[in-house]
Amino acid sequence: MTTYRPCVIKSFKNNGHLHRVWLENWLVPAEQLAPEHTAESMLVFINRQTPIQEADGKQWISRVPAVSFFIPGQWFNVVGLLEDHGVRYYCNVASPMFFQNDVLTYIDYDLDVIVPRGGKAQVVDQEEYEMHKVAYHYSEEVNRKVMEGLQALLHRAQSGQAPFKDELIMSYYDAWSKQTGEV
Repeated sequence: MTTYRPCVIKSFKNNGHLHRVWLENWLVPAEQLAPEHTAESMLVFINRQTPIQEADGKQWISRVPAVSFFIPGQWFNVVGLLEDHGVRYYCNVASPMFFQNDVLTYIDYDLDVIVPRGGKAQVVDQEEYEMHKVAYHYSEEVNRKVMEGLQALLHRAQSGQAPFKDELIMSYYDAWSKQTGEV
């Protein structure tokens, strides 16, 4: 039987300050990954009703199950939210992830892409990005990488490339649910 490892996901802002922490996530074992995810060395995490801690210490519980995808070297990550009406994607334009000792970290650059079920990708939080770009003194290189990450993310979402495949997200969640007894 394969085991799902418990992990923590932490996001930071460019100034090094903690932004948000997802306290309970389960890493999908490599042998259970779809070939297209293995080919890109993706890390896939599942969470359900996970405690989330904000930078100010306040905690809340996620309302819907999620399957999150992190691709080494990419300036974005993708979260498939398993809502009543189907999968909705919430994507963060962010630095490439760093994963060590069951803790995954990345820098959140505010720009987000939301893809509703059956809908078109929408870029949100552009004003927040512009404000933080000035406040945190993003370098030209960071700004370029963020824009490249946004374009790569939009291309994947619009063309239905991995990880934008509802059936794979559901299969990961179903396999985890059966093994762990979560519903």
